[in-house]
Amino acid sequence: MSLLSLRHLTTEFYSGGRWLEAVSDVSFDLLPGEILGLVGESGCGKSTIAYSVMRLLASNARISGGEVWLGDVNLTDASEDALQDLRGSRLSMIFQDPMTALDSLFTVGHQVIETLQEHLALDPPAARERALDLLRQVGIPAAEERLKAYPYQFSGGMSQRIALAIAISCHPQVLIADEPTTALDVTIQAQILHLIRRLLVEEQGAGVLLITHDLGVVAQVCDRVAVMYAGKIVEFGAVDAIFRDPLHPYTQALLNSLPSQGIQRGALENIRGRVPSLDDRPTGCRFHPRCPHALAICREEAPPLLRRDGGQEVACVLYD
Repeated sequence: MSLLSLRHLTTEFYSGGRWLEAVSDVSFDLLPGEILGLVGESGCGKSTIAYSVMRLLASNARISGGEVWLGDVNLTDASEDALQDLRGSRLSMIFQDPMTALDSLFTVGHQVIETLQEHLALDPPAARERALDLLRQVGIPAAEERLKAYPYQFSGGMSQRIALAIAISCHPQVLIADEPTTALDVTIQAQILHLIRRLLVEEQGAGVLLITHDLGVVAQVCDRVAVMYAGKIVEFGAVDAIFRDPLHPYTQALLNSLPSQGIQRGALENIRGRVPSLDDRPTGCRFHPRCPHALAICREEAPPLLRRDGGQEVACVLYD
């Protein structure tokens, strides 16, 4: 059974007197014990999916179609009280900037303990002991002393470890990680990703939706990957299969822009143009203005995401 299911999710933002689609008819499942990567350039709608799932959209945004299911709970219909209970318990999120999740006015210990008491109803001594254990699990040295420290007293890497400790404190079934290592150096990045896999996926069988623009990170830690462009998923499949044989021209271009992949393929290149804005989406296939293989039909018809031989799904008329 899927831990998280998106069914034809469409999310819009109100701007310039009209509603504009940021996410268009997106569907996928997150399975137990897997890390699913969601990749694409900035502006493709990746973070909008995260905030739609968490129901933390801005006041000028709305889910206008589809459903999001957390197990047997329809998050799109859930009340705010129900969502408050689910966030932090069954569903958690960590952000690119850990200070988004940490309050500089309170000690680290206060913030971890508060989460435990809110969702697990632990008494103060038990909550404190659990908080100490969590800090040790994520690699915070001298946990007893650091429990009394404030977030500004930690480095970026240590702050992200604390944010991770809070996110996993109540054994969530699903963790959404939105660019959790972008601001960190490669060594700390690898450590954070290893902690996520070990503490959540391997030990608890949870599922992780990892949002990133870094295909190198996807190759290291993800099991499957969804490639997103201009609000739509254009390719979906196992990481090994997509890195070995990318089908969509956008996926091919992303991989060819990576030195490790592009040089190997003999085609290191930049992707010409840029992701279209919400109020300037092209007709037909949204990638056709940048695609070197575009046909006349690509300008007229939006190809559906269909499964091909080998299990990969791709939205491109070249495979129809």
